[in-house]
Formats: sequence, structure tokens, C-alpha cells
Amino acid sequence: MKRDAIQTIGLPSLNGRIEQFQVREPRAFRKPDKPFTRIAYAAAHVVADPLSAKEPWLDAAIDWDATIAYRRHLWSWGFGVAEAMDTAQRGMGLDWNTSLLLIRKVLQEAKSFPGAVVASGAGTDHLPVGASVSDVISAYEMQCSEIEKLGGRIILMASRALAASAQSPDDYAKVYDRILGQVKQPVIIHWLGEMFDPALAGYWGKQDHYQAMDICLSVIEKNKGKVDGIKISLLDKDKEIAMRRKLPKGVRMYTGDDFNFAELIEGDAHGYSDALLGIFDSIAPAASQALSYLRSNEIEKYNEVLEPTVPLSRHIFKAPTRFYKTGVVFMAWLNGHQEHFTMVGGQQSARNVQHLAELFRLADASGLLQDPGLACKRMKQLLAVHGI
Repeated sequence: MKRDAIQTIGLPSLNGRIEQFQVREPRAFRKPDKPFTRIAYAAAHVVADPLSAKEPWLDAAIDWDATIAYRRHLWSWGFGVAEAMDTAQRGMGLDWNTSLLLIRKVLQEAKSFPGAVVASGAGTDHLPVGASVSDVISAYEMQCSEIEKLGGRIILMASRALAASAQSPDDYAKVYDRILGQVKQPVIIHWLGEMFDPALAGYWGKQDHYQAMDICLSVIEKNKGKVDGIKISLLDKDKEIAMRRKLPKGVRMYTGDDFNFAELIEGDAHGYSDALLGIFDSIAPAASQALSYLRSNEIEKYNEVLEPTVPLSRHIFKAPTRFYKTGVVFMAWLNGHQEHFTMVGGQQSARNVQHLAELFRLADASGLLQDPGLACKRMKQLLAVHGI
């Protein structure tokens, strides 16, 4: 598709100079009229309240109206919402009490949106430092219970407290066996890698990911009736494919690979991955259009739409990967989904202006700057704050 240049903006480059960049007209994406052939969750961000008197490094101030509106945006493109996950700065600015309030509000809103799907993160993030394995079990039980009381589905998040307190793989098996034995409906297990959260290094009791995979698979096999699927976020397609091929029948692989999602979702002769991705928050229109093409087996069109978003995603999630939320919120601001570039915990400062300028270029390459005039205006505002 030919896209005409419609505006020019000066952007900082890696050589320290300002270079002129031609912004092109956006791509046109259609909302789906039928369900996808892949289950697709978007892990959604929260919108901060810039007018709050709360100290941003200490308390989470949320603009609830804008946050809920963004969920409606994602639902309208055919995505389920993965709520209160790390994309929403869970454990990185968003505490458990605020997370539960978020889950309650979103589940209530979903009742008024036809076909809306929500799955919510249950973890142990309210525990103090030094918690024991028994404390971890109690914490998981409490959060799962609170979500189930609201009628919610559960994503069983990885636990920093468990990573700190477990002495062996047996401790992981003990915790997961106990929790999976109690949940009311099958859950999605989330194995979040240390590139997203350094505190989760050695999860499942093994530093080697393949050895850890074997421990995780044994837990899933024992509890397969209570496991809908597993989302792994290791940013390594070979590891995901290897695990996908070993999963028990009926247990889904939800890709959490924001580097290689396009080919993992398309799949191969042996199977495919469903998706639970933070990048879907930023690329919802393109991802939705691509999934519709995949449904009709138009593979060339699927790749034509989705492949340009992969460099954008790899840039947003580049190391230090834990700062990817900054790029997600920046995209939402550029596209008019929120009126400011302010984040919980002051995380708008986590990426430098060159990073954000390159993000702008890659968003344009993907055709995802839906209102180029607005995007340019806001980019110039950001540059002005940096004295550019």
C-alpha cells in the first residue's frame, strides 16, 4: 500500500542532530466482524491522573474514566483484556489494593460491552519482604478468592516472593499444586522472564530456562484440568516453540514474546500460539486486522500488516525491557487516547528522547499514527520540554 507523505517534523537522531522526517498518511484498518481463530488478549495499561496531589513515586493516581475508555477501545478491536498485569505497572507502581479496584471496575464495565472478555492477574505483590513459602500460598489464595468473588477469570502471575523464598523446584510445585487445586475455573499461568523483572530470575527453581521448563511442564501435567494455558515471556521463540510442543492436549500456549509474536501466532505444521501481549495495547488496530486476515487464511496480507509492527515492538521492549510501559503509554498519547504523557510512578522518564523519537518513526512505518497532525503536535510538545 502506497502512503503519501503529509507532514514533516524534525526529530533527534542517534548522531545528536535534528533530522527532518516525513510523516505519511496512516493505514486504514477494519474492525473485525467475526471472531478470530486465535485467542488474543491485550495486556492493558492504566492512565495516570496528572491532576492528583498524590506523590507519583509513592502512590498510584488513576484517571479511571480514561483507563476504562481504553479497555473499550481494545474490546472494540476484538481483543480480550488481560487486566492488572505488568503492562498496568502491577508491582511497579500499581499496588494490590488499587489493582483490585481496577479489576472490579473493568469487570463491571465489561457487563455493558457485548462480547467483552477479561482475565485478571492474581499474585502475591502485597507481601512484605522476607515472606515464606507458606505466606506465598496464603497470598495467592487471598487474591484468587477476591477475583473469583467478582466473577473474574484468573491469570496466575509469577511471584517475586516465591522466587525469593523457594529453596528448590519442590517449593514451586507445592505452591502451584495447592493453588491450582482450589481455583474454580482453569487459569492462565504466567511465566515472566527476568528480562521483564530481574527479581524473577531462576523461576521454577532453575536458572536454565529449559530445565525450568521441565519443572513447569510437570506442574501443568499434574494439574492440566485447571490450566487453560500458559503465557511465557522469555523473548525467545525457540524456547516457546519447544514448550508449546510439549504441552498436554487442551492446554494452550499464549505467546508473551513481543519480539517474535507474528510468526508464533501464525504457527507451523505442529501448531500455533494464542496471544497475551503487552504490544497489542499499542498496535491493536493493526493486530486486529492481521488476525482477521489469518482467520480467512490470507497469510500474505496477515504478514503485510503485522510484520511492520515487529520492529516497533522490538524497540518498545528493548533492554532494559522492564521500561517498555513508557513506550506503550507514549503510543496511547500520540494517538489521542489520553491527554498527557504522565505515568504512575513517574515512569514517563524511564526512556530517553532519542528512544521516543525512534518509536515515533517506527509507529509511522507501521501506519499506526492514526492522526498524524495530532501526533506531530504532541511530539513537538515533548521535544520542547527537552529544550529541542
